[in-house]
Amino acid sequence: MKKISIIIVLLSITLAGMAQSVDLRRKIEVNGTAEKEVTPDIINVSISLKEYIDGKTKVTISQLETQLEKAVNEAGIPKEDFTINNLSGYNYTYQKKKNPDFLASKQYGIRFHDLNRFNQIMSKLDAKGIQSTNIDSYDYSKINELKNELKLKALLNAKEKAAFLLTGIGEKLGGAIDIVENEDSNFSSPRPVMYMAKAAMADAAPESDIDVKKIKLSFQVHAVFEIAK
Repeated sequence: MKKISIIIVLLSITLAGMAQSVDLRRKIEVNGTAEKEVTPDIINVSISLKEYIDGKTKVTISQLETQLEKAVNEAGIPKEDFTINNLSGYNYTYQKKKNPDFLASKQYGIRFHDLNRFNQIMSKLDAKGIQSTNIDSYDYSKINELKNELKLKALLNAKEKAAFLLTGIGEKLGGAIDIVENEDSNFSSPRPVMYMAKAAMADAAPESDIDVKKIKLSFQVHAVFEIAK
């Protein structure tokens, strides 16, 4: 009899524990969303210069680089935003000695906060020495603040949606039980922009065809709310 009593007591304790672990609260689960488009204010551009022959004279990469540096300085670009990205041919000196007609090219990176300065720089460069230029990437300087703003808006959207649905069936919204955020940021891929110098347009400024797309940020929050008694 004692063994039976002990078993009954243990079973009762186990069932009581299981009952306590089961969440019997009435709940509603909803998704909230928030999104916003912003214009990038950080644009990383690469400019590739290449030596060329003008009649019998070679316009060297050093001359082209000096011209670019001057244009960058006049545009007010900070030194840290102007870098050398690549020099064609890892053995540049050897190539020049072996082949006097070897034409070197050099790629530079410039970070812009105002694309009007880009046009200003391009208009002061030798069009024949410009091999190409591309928008490599862009960003938004206040991206973290924007993310936090959208996360909160997505949560509030979820709360409003849950309250609206419950009001429709005569129920009231309780407190939040669980919140899961899902980031779905959409940074539009940069569109390559290329300038090709033409002999017939040697003295003309390169044509501009820049189209920086906006950055779209979208956040989704999955929220679980209690249905108030």
